[in-house]
Amino acid sequence: MFGDGFPTATGRAKLVAVDVRPPAEVPDREFPLVLITGRQLEHWHTGAMTRRAEVLDLLEPGPTASLNPATLGRYGVSPGQMVKVTTRRGSIELTARADRHVQEGTIFIPFAYVEAAANVLTNPQLDPIGKIPEYKYCAVKIEPSHGKQHSEVEFSRNVTASGL
Repeated sequence: MFGDGFPTATGRAKLVAVDVRPPAEVPDREFPLVLITGRQLEHWHTGAMTRRAEVLDLLEPGPTASLNPATLGRYGVSPGQMVKVTTRRGSIELTARADRHVQEGTIFIPFAYVEAAANVLTNPQLDPIGKIPEYKYCAVKIEPSHGKQHSEVEFSRNVTASGL
């Protein structure tokens, strides 16, 4: 990308070392897990456009909380089961998904679903330098919920029926 140089007067990059600071909110006894929010391949940003695409919505039809299988087991939650995810700011309910790529003790929730708005949970604490909210990291707890469960079989049936 910068094979011909950087857009600076000298053409060289300016790298600046920074001190890593801990997040404003860390896990504790009441909220022992870490919530990380982000994007997913099928639905970008808030899903305003991609949630209207039938093929994409068949691939990812609803909000999920991805957790390491060991974390799911520790809380007695099965993949496809509804969970209630709570922070000091609120709660949402969504389907648990086993994902061995998610670090144990961590929950990943995409923020593309208005029906389970992950950013309701995040920490509004501002970064002292960038002055942006700490949306990507906060302490959280989970518990089984009694909402409608979504099985992997149900998901597979939707994808097969769509011809994907």
